[in-house]
Amino acid sequence: MKDPYTLHTLANGLQIVIERMPDVRSAAAGFLVCTGARDEVAEQAGVSHFLEHMMFKGTNRRSWQEITIDFDRMGSSYNAFTSEDRTVYYGWVRRADIGKQIELLADMMQSTLPPEEFETEKKVVLEEIAMGKDDLEHLTFDFLQEKVFAGHPLAWPILGYEQTVQGLSRDVMWDYFRRRYVPDRMILIIAGNVEPTKMIDLAEELCGSWPSSESAPPRTPPTIRSGTDLLQIPRFKQQIIALTFPSMSGPDERIETAEAAAMILGGGNSRFYWNIVQKGVAPRAGAHHLDYHDCGVMVLYGACEPDRADQLLDAMRAEANRICTEGVQEHEVDRVKNMRRTSLAVEGEVPYHRLTQIMDDMEYHGAPRSVDQRLAAVDAVSAQNVQDYFREFSIGRDGHLTSVGPRRFPEGAAISTA
Repeated sequence: MKDPYTLHTLANGLQIVIERMPDVRSAAAGFLVCTGARDEVAEQAGVSHFLEHMMFKGTNRRSWQEITIDFDRMGSSYNAFTSEDRTVYYGWVRRADIGKQIELLADMMQSTLPPEEFETEKKVVLEEIAMGKDDLEHLTFDFLQEKVFAGHPLAWPILGYEQTVQGLSRDVMWDYFRRRYVPDRMILIIAGNVEPTKMIDLAEELCGSWPSSESAPPRTPPTIRSGTDLLQIPRFKQQIIALTFPSMSGPDERIETAEAAAMILGGGNSRFYWNIVQKGVAPRAGAHHLDYHDCGVMVLYGACEPDRADQLLDAMRAEANRICTEGVQEHEVDRVKNMRRTSLAVEGEVPYHRLTQIMDDMEYHGAPRSVDQRLAAVDAVSAQNVQDYFREFSIGRDGHLTSVGPRRFPEGAAISTA
């Protein structure tokens, strides 16, 4: 079978990755910028996300209104997002418009960050931060990251803090933009029914003159803390309890095993579902594996009435201990593997999903992986692999306990302020 991938690097360092999907009628394109919240300094926390907003606000060729109209003229499904380690801008259109879509995205990458829009958009970001304070799960996750990764850039929220965003100036953002949004820290990814040679020629025309930069300082891995942290907020009616444990990082070839372990413990029809939710201990309980380029964590969590927090914590620890000591059954592994296979099969037919998968592959593996390669990694997961995972990354120990809600739980724990 012909290799569907074309990889090319422009002279200025911009990487181009193309997956040709000849049997579809659409195509997706996106710029992955290798910068995110963990690349900020503490006093500028939130600048990456705020900058993402500003990239839609105007270029030398388009006003913000024209950017919006041009996306809609193509019928594009478009958006952007910022994470701890990346910022992504993408659009998904019918194949005939993929050239126009790439041109628009490339123009946005040369934003002027219009000064007249800066203070207006700052208000929008501050409103997002305020809304997050009304969401118990959002608050809990931010608090968890702050404590588990204390002293490291992964500790602050992607949105930043009210005081850091309020204090940002357009000049500070411009300096960050010019240092971080450079071609040798960006990847243009295209997936769909496209002609690779034409896409490379277009990228050369649109992006070839962008100046490259000096090398970025290396990222440092965090120390993952244990202990207990409590955030008491009287206005909420539920308590969220979370247990966090060190795990493997995204580039680890065994990452599908970690994902399967989380699903068996806390996914759909999981042990948490049957032994915690269905037994009435808590209406919500689950497990997630979070991975970054240089670290990972397994997070067990549940939300309950405050007076059931003791019972919920005991139940979560009991299931964690049981899976570590007794292992898992083959039927549990087969179930989560089949769910994953179906997900990959469906996503493999959609250019947008292939775009996001290739982004992960480029960051974590340095090359795209086909759907068949991803499926092979799923096929390799076994009950023994999962048992080995829990032996190496045990969740049968204390870990880090996070408690957020109206109750002072556990009793005697130091209270943080919201």
